[in-house]
Formats: sequence, structure tokens, C-alpha cells
Amino acid sequence: MSETFLSELTGSFSTPSGGNPTVAMVEAAYKHHKLNFRYINCEVLPKDLSDAVLGARAMNWAGFNLSIPHKVSVIEYLDGLGESAEIMGAVNCVVNRDGKLIGENTDGKGFLQAFKKVDSPSGKKIAIFGAGGAARAIAVELALEGAKDLLIINKNEKRGQELASLLNTKLKISAQYIPWIPKFKIPDLVNVLVNATSVGMADSRSYDLDIDLSSIKETMIVADVIVNPPQTNLIKYAAGIGAKTIDGLGMVVNQAVIGVKYWTNFEVDPAVMYTELKRVLKL
Repeated sequence: MSETFLSELTGSFSTPSGGNPTVAMVEAAYKHHKLNFRYINCEVLPKDLSDAVLGARAMNWAGFNLSIPHKVSVIEYLDGLGESAEIMGAVNCVVNRDGKLIGENTDGKGFLQAFKKVDSPSGKKIAIFGAGGAARAIAVELALEGAKDLLIINKNEKRGQELASLLNTKLKISAQYIPWIPKFKIPDLVNVLVNATSVGMADSRSYDLDIDLSSIKETMIVADVIVNPPQTNLIKYAAGIGAKTIDGLGMVVNQAVIGVKYWTNFEVDPAVMYTELKRVLKL
């Protein structure tokens, strides 16, 4: 086969995008496995999302990721949804299948793989902060895996109620929306706390969840979706009192492996991604 100078294109649409290290680990995997693919990290504002998707179509991209704040709003610009994305109403990975852009969701699956290395979600009472795309994906996967109760804690009542309703109706799980009031106190009997918001991200300008830290117990599992930095203030506090913690690194590597398989039909070595992620984040 003759050499081609045309690479397949993939990437990410988000804002803010400067703190997202996904490009480094995916490019490392492409290079390691000699895949003729490139990954481009793009700063895309909400008002420009439709144009970005049109651009990806025009340039025949193999696919792209969506991060904050586009995981729900992108759906109207796609040609269809995979099963999990359909249930969640959120997309973090778009795949070009024969010219049609199909939305998938790998966030929840990546989180679940990381969670199960620590414990099983089965029978757990879980509090999730946030109701955006990551929260939807994580909540659905935890519910499918047997979580007992889900508490959706969010400042926007409409979005919080929507997610609780989705879980109750589509998955027949006990889910409840709770307003996120200042210095929120974690309810008694909660086994797992998940931060599925952007609070704590390197370029979010907000590093502390508005919660009563003293309500976190050492018997809890505390998880955070933030990758940069992986040791968020929440994770540091929880680890400091002896609670089990799950940082965002495992989730982001796991979901990236799944996404790359969608785009390239090749299973990359997660260790390559993990090593590069630790290198660029100076861990």
C-alpha cells in the first residue's frame, strides 16, 4: 500500500479547553500503535457548536469528543444516537459511521470501570453533584450496575429534576433531586459522593465544591471526574480523613480507549495513555 499524507482527523470540542489533556494521551496512543490519525483539541463556544459539527462533517472527521458544556446540546446536530447515549440524553463521543454522525457515550463506562476497581456500586446510596452530561452518564451506568438510591444535587432545578425523572422512569431506580444550597450537608446513609461538575478543574476558576466538608465521612467513597489536576481539593480532603477516593485519571483513560476503538476499530494499550497522562500532568 502506498504511503498517504492524509491523516484521519479526530478531536475534542469544549470550553474551556486549555486544561483538557486528552489530546496528549490520545496522540501518544496513535503514535505508539502507528495509527495514521490525529487528535485536535478545539476551543468551541456554545454559539459556535453547530458550525464546529458542520466543519467536522465537511472535513470528514472520523469522530470527536464533546466536553463541558456541549454534551447535551450537541444532540440536535447529530444523525442518531447509540443505545447508552439515547438513555442518558448526553453524548461525549461522536463517531462517523458511513457519513452519518452517531452520538455515543463512553463517560459512564469509563467511570464505572474505575469505580469497580475500588468497590461495587450494587446496593449503594450515591450522591451525585451536577446534572450535566457527565452526571447523566455516570448516574445511568451506576443505576444499570445496581446502585440502590441516587441523589441528584444541582443548582439548576430544571436540569436536576430532569435527570432524576429520567432515572426513575427509564431505569426504575429510586432517584431524587435535592436543591444544592450553600454549604450543602451530605445526607446521612450516603455511601458514595461523586463530583460530576467542572469545579476543581485547572482553568475553572473555582476549586472548592460548595459543601460542608465535615459531612464527608471516612466510610464513604469519594470520586471526582476532574483530570487536571487529579488531586482536587475534594479528593485531597477525603483522602486526608481516610476515605477511599477515585480520581478522574482512570475514568478519562478508560473512556478514551473505548472512544479510540470506535474511531479506529483498534484497541489501544491503556498503559500508553496513562503513562503519557502522568507525564504531562507532572504526576
